[in-house]
Amino acid sequence: MDRASLPVVSVVVVNYRGAEDTITCVRGLAEVDYPTELLQVIVVDNEAHDTARLKSELSGLPGVKIVSDDRNLGFAGGCNLGVEFATGDVLAFLNNDARPDRNWIKAAIRVFHAEPSVGAVASKVLDWDGKKIDFVDGGLTWFGMGYKRHVGEVDDGSHDAPRDVLFGTGSALFVRTALYRELGGFDERFFMFYEDVDLGWRLNLRGWRVRYEPASLTYHRHHASMSSIDHSRELYLLERNALATLYKNFSDETLARVLPAALALVVRRATARGDIDARQLEITRRPADPAEDRAPAEIPRQSLAGFLAIDQFVEMMPKLAESRRIEQASRRMSDVDLVPLMRKALEPAYDIGRYIVAHDILVEALGVDEVFGKPRKILVITGDAISERMAGPAIRAWHMADVLSGEHEVRLITTNPLCDPPDAPFVIEGVKQKQLPENVRWADVIVLQGHALEMASELKQPGSTKIVVCDIYDPMHLELLEQGKDDSDEKRAADLKSVTRVLTNQLERGDFFLCASERQRHFWLGHLAALGRLTPTLYDNDPTTQSLLGIVPFGLSGKPPQRTAPAIKGVVPGVTDADKVVIWAGGVYSWFDPLSLIKAMDHLRQRQPSAKLYFLGMKHPNPEVPDMDIAGRTRALSAALGLTGETVFFNDGWVPYTERQNWLLDANCGVTTHYEHVETTFAFRTRVLDYLWAGLPIVTTSGDSFADLVLREGLGVVVPPENPEALADALEKVLYDEEFAAECRERIAVVRERFTWETALAPLAEFCRNPRPAADRLSGSSLLVRAPGLSTTDKVKRDLRLVREYLDAGGPTELAKRATGRLRKIARGGKHG
Repeated sequence: MDRASLPVVSVVVVNYRGAEDTITCVRGLAEVDYPTELLQVIVVDNEAHDTARLKSELSGLPGVKIVSDDRNLGFAGGCNLGVEFATGDVLAFLNNDARPDRNWIKAAIRVFHAEPSVGAVASKVLDWDGKKIDFVDGGLTWFGMGYKRHVGEVDDGSHDAPRDVLFGTGSALFVRTALYRELGGFDERFFMFYEDVDLGWRLNLRGWRVRYEPASLTYHRHHASMSSIDHSRELYLLERNALATLYKNFSDETLARVLPAALALVVRRATARGDIDARQLEITRRPADPAEDRAPAEIPRQSLAGFLAIDQFVEMMPKLAESRRIEQASRRMSDVDLVPLMRKALEPAYDIGRYIVAHDILVEALGVDEVFGKPRKILVITGDAISERMAGPAIRAWHMADVLSGEHEVRLITTNPLCDPPDAPFVIEGVKQKQLPENVRWADVIVLQGHALEMASELKQPGSTKIVVCDIYDPMHLELLEQGKDDSDEKRAADLKSVTRVLTNQLERGDFFLCASERQRHFWLGHLAALGRLTPTLYDNDPTTQSLLGIVPFGLSGKPPQRTAPAIKGVVPGVTDADKVVIWAGGVYSWFDPLSLIKAMDHLRQRQPSAKLYFLGMKHPNPEVPDMDIAGRTRALSAALGLTGETVFFNDGWVPYTERQNWLLDANCGVTTHYEHVETTFAFRTRVLDYLWAGLPIVTTSGDSFADLVLREGLGVVVPPENPEALADALEKVLYDEEFAAECRERIAVVRERFTWETALAPLAEFCRNPRPAADRLSGSSLLVRAPGLSTTDKVKRDLRLVREYLDAGGPTELAKRATGRLRKIARGGKHG
């Protein structure tokens, strides 16, 4: 790791009557591979019992600061006191009876650099001998009990893969300093136990990730600081703090379901631990002697702990209520989002017979399993018509809903007046704009396209915390440049401004974006950069920007097409079974060039009279899409050349989506032609995928991403734009050169597997399994790790290096020009040094 990228790290070690361990721990930090000048160690002495000795033995070490308080602030309060003196951009909490591995710090810092949405790094913790597990993962039960999973198991290497966790152990944990302060640090009311669970939960609720990093390793001695204290006091804190944690962090809906059950379970744990006869006060079991009936009943201390925990939890509730208000107002993630991080939320946790019986009764009676067994709610919004005759955007939205419905509860809605869908394994509704808010409130994740964000305006509000995925596979503003050429300049400018604003709003709001190709990805990255979404931190931490923008092309069914009826050959008058059919599978729009194709068919019919061209759909199924002039011009040219009804054929309607395979299977090749302009460069011709699905060799003009694919993979022939002669030759080759066509079909069979909907939508499916706000939309997103400023020596070295570069680039003239520019910048007050 480049030393210049390393931040200052402040390590906080809390001591309570454990000077021997603390001294060993702090001295061990000197063995960690991290620059001494970038490492600050803060030792907090609770109750000031060991302060004199700690100062005597540690104050001479570089970067060590001793802080003490006459009170015992507990682990939470001690850590927060230490943070008050921290100067680093990263905090590291380390138990005083722990020994860090040499790579402990650098491994954690790498995670912060690599993943900007990580707010905390949880270290792997083993026992002192490095044989058994202390911490590799955290779990949380529905009743608020946080626990370390796999503790005591032999470390066999099966937990050496990084993963997201709900929380890390406070015995070895890294947190971004500014973020820790923004959250108010550990909750000092906990004193000890669960303060780390609570912190991790709060981070996750705000959309920050807690990342377990096994390379950041420590060893824990477990000198039992509680060994001199009765176990009942530990149970009291555990029970009280678990209730406080769930009260603060669960949503209103979840809390209403689980809190009564959690309180009842504390009582049942108390009676079960003490083996108390829970029926001893039944009226039918009173003793004959009234004095004996009034005698005090004995209760074991470990049972008393549970009852007192509930009592004091009630005392804490007024102050916890304010904390709860803050957490709920700040949440970006739903309870359902975090269920996977809870691991086994419905686990009873305690193997006590009477207790397990009560647990199962409460789970069923209060419907707790309905909360923690719920699938994620995903809303897909389109503005396109959903019916048997669907066009590109609706088809795409349909398949998004279909693929996601395998794991989640999905609702597909359209704002289009036409909603007459075929049967589907998910809910489909046509809605009016006024019905959008209730659907948005229902959802955990919203996937939208087109103008949907403008209609669901609440998603654009600064306080909106919904996770939004924007499907921007359709660069509408580029289409509009071509589509509106017949309008006045004033109207074109106004329309373009309006559509560009619609897209800009999406780019500013989205948490994740979907585009259709690598070309589109480059195009949208330019937009995102211009809007400030590609921050230096995001680039440094994710140079590929895959965390923000994924490629999701149009897809096709994984099942090969099955003919259900003849459609063209022998059905359309003028087309026989012996003819060779060229199919145009999509609509006829202004950005296409069907005129060159008509001219090519005029050339081809002179040589091959059996060649026929069939346009699959001339009337768009969405009633809101107007007829375009190019369709009329195409018909007119075909008629003028005497082709209509003999060589060229038009379907005046639109083929049902679920029946299109019949037309495709009657064709011998697929064609798409377009002009050479900017829309073509970044377009994704969705219906070309139907050619792959049906195994049709493809003829296309160059310039778009599919032309690149056809040329690269040998799927057909690519010709120059607006060249009817070359187009005619290409059509003749794929129609009548059987060997060439067979080779194309063989390669198509391989390539089409890459475009099944399940494969194409994999980035969206993966995001929805663990949806997160975009890193730059997180509260405190600017609170990221920063490299320290350059020292005077490093500045001199940098300036000398620049001098050499300027001399190499242009000699003394270039050097003088650069120096003058720098002096002007300094004079204007620009940054320097």
